[in-house]
Amino acid sequence: MERGPVVGAGLGAGARMRVLLGCLVKVLLWVASALLYFGSEQAARLLGSPCLRRLYHAWLAAVVIFGPLLQFHVNPRTIFASHGNFFNIKFVNSAWGWTCTFLGGFVLLVVFLATRRVAVTARHLSRLVVGAAVWRGAGRAFLLIEDLTGSCFEPLPQGLLLHELPDRRSCLAAGHQWRGYTVSSHTFLLTFCCLLMAEEAAVFAKYLAHGLPAGTPLRLVFLLNVLLLGLWNFLLLCTVIYFHQYTHKVVGAAVGTFAWYLTYGSWYHQPWSPGSPGHGLFPRPHSSRKHN
Repeated sequence: MERGPVVGAGLGAGARMRVLLGCLVKVLLWVASALLYFGSEQAARLLGSPCLRRLYHAWLAAVVIFGPLLQFHVNPRTIFASHGNFFNIKFVNSAWGWTCTFLGGFVLLVVFLATRRVAVTARHLSRLVVGAAVWRGAGRAFLLIEDLTGSCFEPLPQGLLLHELPDRRSCLAAGHQWRGYTVSSHTFLLTFCCLLMAEEAAVFAKYLAHGLPAGTPLRLVFLLNVLLLGLWNFLLLCTVIYFHQYTHKVVGAAVGTFAWYLTYGSWYHQPWSPGSPGHGLFPRPHSSRKHN
């Protein structure tokens, strides 16, 4: 007869604990939602500013031109100085894949939610296809430059022995080393991805200003792109500090900037192109005319 009250008290305590946990979860979800909303609004405002985007281009140029000077002031044994570090293997070597995945999801959501048209969405996504072609073409061009400017060497204890093998393939097949002018493909790719992502993400400010649906999934995808953009900037800085020769890095960044200019700065403004980011997504204000 004495167990009834004890069991009832235990059930009451368990119910109160579940209620408290439920309230705690709701509070945490509310805080996370508020932070997501605030962070996406502020990031969209920053990326949507034309003045800040111009300053961002100047920042990238300063990183590539003056960043190598930091090699005299940093620890050369840090993890980022190793070619085999986690970020270099998992992110830099696959930078275009990460960019396409995150940015493709963002462009897909923004364009489709704004227009509800599959054809328009596909047209805007085709900019990523063009970007992939640019990356593949640049990589092949860099290899061609290395082949045309290189020579075959055999490492010896006394130094390097020059061989008269005609091309890179036969040199490597013989177990030797081919050394030519190597444009930094990592610097090219990271610069191109930074400029591309900043241009694409800038549309979100106008998207929000037009009052289009911006739920949690879209805001989360947008912030993931902002974080990835920040990571590319950091890894670009690490690349210019620790790896490659100075002119190789500058040329790679210059080619990446030129590729961005040819596409986003020029071609995408033409009617026969995939279109610039945000083109055709937002209604144009109609000027009211007074009739007498």
